[in-house]
Amino acid sequence: MTFFITLFGVLLAAGLFFILADILCLPTIATQKAMMVAGKQAKAKPKTTEALLKNAAVWLSRYIRMDAYKKSRMANVLSAAGLSDTPELFTAMALVKSGSIALCVIPCIIVLPLLAPIMLFLAVLVYFKEIRKADEALGAKRSKIELELPRFVATITQELKASRDVLSMLENFKKGAGEDFAAELDVLTADMRSSSYEAALTRFEARFNSPMLSDITRGLIGVLRGDDSAVYFQMLAHDMKQLELQRLKARAMKIPPKIRVFSFAMLMCFLMTYMAIIVYEIINSLGGMF
Repeated sequence: MTFFITLFGVLLAAGLFFILADILCLPTIATQKAMMVAGKQAKAKPKTTEALLKNAAVWLSRYIRMDAYKKSRMANVLSAAGLSDTPELFTAMALVKSGSIALCVIPCIIVLPLLAPIMLFLAVLVYFKEIRKADEALGAKRSKIELELPRFVATITQELKASRDVLSMLENFKKGAGEDFAAELDVLTADMRSSSYEAALTRFEARFNSPMLSDITRGLIGVLRGDDSAVYFQMLAHDMKQLELQRLKARAMKIPPKIRVFSFAMLMCFLMTYMAIIVYEIINSLGGMF
């Protein structure tokens, strides 16, 4: 009898949900997934859980208020990181994900109270991880772009000997640049065509907040103003070459510990080979004696 009552309650709740969803014109899970794919640069399809959490985050984002500076800074970070979410929606998504884990505290208190503090701690960790996701994505993208800046400066140094057309320099370098840097140069060149060159370069510099990129944009603005920036870019190319060598040395220093493990394994293999030969000869000599 209890089974039938439970089944009746589940079916009644499901029926009421579908009726209300039809009255309120709520989108289906498939529609929400399609909207999320359309708004993302990534090709991976979102999961059903992510779609449900996104729906809750959209509702919660209406009640989140931010001051103008924090909102503007987060909007710049999200745009530079390649995320299409608004600052309110991004913050709401972090709150919803951590809140969904925090709700697991209720059954933990009933079943296993000792697990409740762990779930609360996990919810706090998830919140800080999600709220830093944009900064981490921007940091990874900035690192990839900074790897190409020495070659970019060297190219500008050579092209300044024949031309002072900054837009043409950017267009030419964009053809051989990496995927991330080429996408950002696309945005920069489009911004330069539609507005002032100096303003576009300033916005490009502010989007990444990179000291190396700031030095380059400062030199390009000097070229636009008519300054003789050939010596400036020569010195900048030398400094960036030194930074690149330091980065390569730091990367090379991390390799020996990895090699040491395999070297030890090879040493053990050689020792085992010698030991096997010695043991084999000892057994043969003992067999000859008997």
